Amino acid sequence: MDDSHGWSMAQASLEITTVTSDGFGENGYVVRCAASGVVAVIDPGNRVEEILDWLEREGATPVGILLTHAHLDHLEGVAALKDATDAPIWLHAGDRPLYDGVGQQAAMFGMRIETLPPPDHAWAHGDAYRLGDCDLEVRHVPGHSPGHVILYSAEAGVAFVGDVVFADSIGRTDLPGGDYETLMSGIRAQVLSLPDETTLYPGHGPATSVGRERVGNPFLAPQFGGSRFA
Repeated sequence: MDDSHGWSMAQASLEITTVTSDGFGENGYVVRCAASGVVAVIDPGNRVEEILDWLEREGATPVGILLTHAHLDHLEGVAALKDATDAPIWLHAGDRPLYDGVGQQAAMFGMRIETLPPPDHAWAHGDAYRLGDCDLEVRHVPGHSPGHVILYSAEAGVAFVGDVVFADSIGRTDLPGGDYETLMSGIRAQVLSLPDETTLYPGHGPATSVGRERVGNPFLAPQFGGSRFA
């Protein structure tokens, strides 16, 4: 893995490798359950060849392509990854219109994208996704997009938060299907309710933590007063 684009770290039960895409700078994640060695890919982005090289080196085949939401930058490599691995695609039904309309999303940026295979499974709030011996809890957090989810591992103390919250920022709400009040309510209920020490792996930028964003994120601290439930 090129150190300029990705890094790996172990988080208790999960081993996490980050691959940052060209162009949009989207973070994709290869996640391996340490106990069982089972691997999934979260939001692959456009550096799929790098992901496939990693999988080949590790002798791993992903059991799922796990999508937090269906904006273009998170979908660029889905077709190629599905073609190479036949891993099932998971997406919340609320984002299916965005997923099916990815060609129109690409056209807005003067781009073209390969037709995407249909999702195989639909997320639902409260689901537990079983990754070998590890669990990822599905939390529906709309507002950036209607079907956005985050994936939380209580055992590992990590959450993959897509474009809901970033270090010192939050997701855009001016795109189709976005809503500021909905997003803020979702962050309060589904992100700030997590333990402060939870590491947040966002769709863009560096990893952060719940505690850091609670007191230092300018979009959150003024509203919530640095308190989990205020």
